[in-house]
Amino acid sequence: MTIQWFPGHMTKARRQIQEKLKLIDAVIELTDARLPLSSRNPMIDEILQGKPRLIILNKADLADPEVTRQWLSYFKEEGHTSFPVDASTGTGLKEIPNQVRLLLKDKIDKQIAKGMKPRPVRVLIVGIPNVGKSTLINRLAGRSIAATGDRPGVTKGQQWIKVSGGDMELLDTPGILWPKFEDQNVGYRLAVTGAIREEILNVEDIAFFAIKYFSRYYWKDMSERFELKEQPTDFDNPDEIVALMEAIGRKRGCMMSGGRVDLEKASSIFLRELRAGKMGRFSLEAPY
Repeated sequence: MTIQWFPGHMTKARRQIQEKLKLIDAVIELTDARLPLSSRNPMIDEILQGKPRLIILNKADLADPEVTRQWLSYFKEEGHTSFPVDASTGTGLKEIPNQVRLLLKDKIDKQIAKGMKPRPVRVLIVGIPNVGKSTLINRLAGRSIAATGDRPGVTKGQQWIKVSGGDMELLDTPGILWPKFEDQNVGYRLAVTGAIREEILNVEDIAFFAIKYFSRYYWKDMSERFELKEQPTDFDNPDEIVALMEAIGRKRGCMMSGGRVDLEKASSIFLRELRAGKMGRFSLEAPY
């Protein structure tokens, strides 16, 4: 499977971000805690031109907590400040303004030393589609301002939004993907979480990737959910993974004439239950 995805509004968003950088004090880069590296746009370092940055691992309530701890250590080693949050419930969000001010402490201190009253800090929110930018912004603002949705591409334009308390302003931007995934596994991981529109994907390929991954790393959770009996002995044998897909389909009643399993329907059900958290907390990649 080759995923290429670069709609016109994403090209426009990149240009708008670059035009706004001179107005920006700091950047909040939002990632999906289940795949913090794959959900980072590899072009973002070039786009942001060295602006102070805070990396937020959103949806941490859905991620494997041990793997999330590994990612926090990884980003610290890379010289970035990062921490996990759950924008949907608000967990961890109160710390964001404090962390942003720490990033800008030297600049703020210089303004105070000159007798200036620091203006509200202007922060750019960036992230790929479906990582929860709008939900985060609404939580920080204390009211519904940014459009939200469980599908990529909800935010289409840019807007300045005042954070509750008045000392920080956020610039919301559309999610930006990149032209082509050089590592196809990045595309699969994003597709599993719903960060890429399913209209351009083969749902069976995505479910195959997810079932293979869960068979290796989260067998207990998946087997209990679908009452699967035997863990694959060879994860690189496609027949063993397809057999699991068929078992899942039979469990969910995805049958066609002749006793055949409707793999497309079974795949959709599997991915829907996975995304809904029915198989517990999981991470799709680890740093070490």
